Amino acid sequence: MSRPKNVVPGPYAPPAPARELTAVSADGARLHVEVHGPENAPTVVLAHGWTCSTAFWAAQIRDLAADHRVVAYDQRGHGRSPASPACTTEALADDLEAVLAHTLEPGQKAVIAGHSMGGMTVMAAAARPRFREHAAAVLLCSTGSSRLVAESTVVPIRAGRLRTWLTTHVLGSRAPLGPVTPLAKRILKYATMGAGSAPHMVEACARIVHACPRRVRHAWSQVLAQLDLDHGVRELTVPTAVVAGTGDRLTPPVHARALAAALPQCVGTTELPGLGHMTPVEAPELVTARIRELVTTYLPHPADAHGDAPSDAHTDAHTKESA
Repeated sequence: MSRPKNVVPGPYAPPAPARELTAVSADGARLHVEVHGPENAPTVVLAHGWTCSTAFWAAQIRDLAADHRVVAYDQRGHGRSPASPACTTEALADDLEAVLAHTLEPGQKAVIAGHSMGGMTVMAAAARPRFREHAAAVLLCSTGSSRLVAESTVVPIRAGRLRTWLTTHVLGSRAPLGPVTPLAKRILKYATMGAGSAPHMVEACARIVHACPRRVRHAWSQVLAQLDLDHGVRELTVPTAVVAGTGDRLTPPVHARALAAALPQCVGTTELPGLGHMTPVEAPELVTARIRELVTTYLPHPADAHGDAPSDAHTDAHTKESA
């Protein structure tokens, strides 16, 4: 289910959507879609990462839905989207296109935010006609386009063949994660979050990740291990901002820097000292603020949704911040 049980009330408790829809992908895969907020507001589309669900974006949805139309969907096999034997980057791109087609009018623009595998979904879809029709701007959070296993520092030894081999087997394990115990939370925090992450953040992430079926987790780990979307980065021609945590062991900052250098229109990179891979949970206000900035700068008012982005948008900005 998209809403993990026993998450304490607060910013990480998934809000109830205004509407729930089913989008059908190119191969017939059915995708659970949620729509939050007013229908006539600027639209934001959220794509979550590996082993997560729409619940991962709870803090962003809760804030943005006050004055935005927020579309969030479960990747195939995750949350309430049934598993599919087709686990490929092409399938990810198909799924995003299906969600855009199902939730946006022809020519209507949206800001699209992707975390981890959700960012890879955006890169995979970058050259697709429907993506280009609908994307006004993009936020990439804690993601990379290639060499994910080789660059990962989850296994704390020197880079090389041994670390790559061990990382492949750790991340690709078929073992069940089991119940959310104190030990399980410590392991998840080490692998995916910064050392200063509050207990309620770790709890929320653990509930979401442990809800992902192990067969789905394993199948997508094989796709990520072989990932090569460098071409997709070059095709991502809309204004794109990048956010990363300096303590990210799954997609270390080297990926964010490579993305910033390769993107045709990088409009800002933000490295968050000490934060890990789960940036939308670890720094919810900052991630939400970045989405709001992209909406304000690049997304036409709904009344002009079929027009071009504002002509005075600063598409050549390329900044690096610490927060």
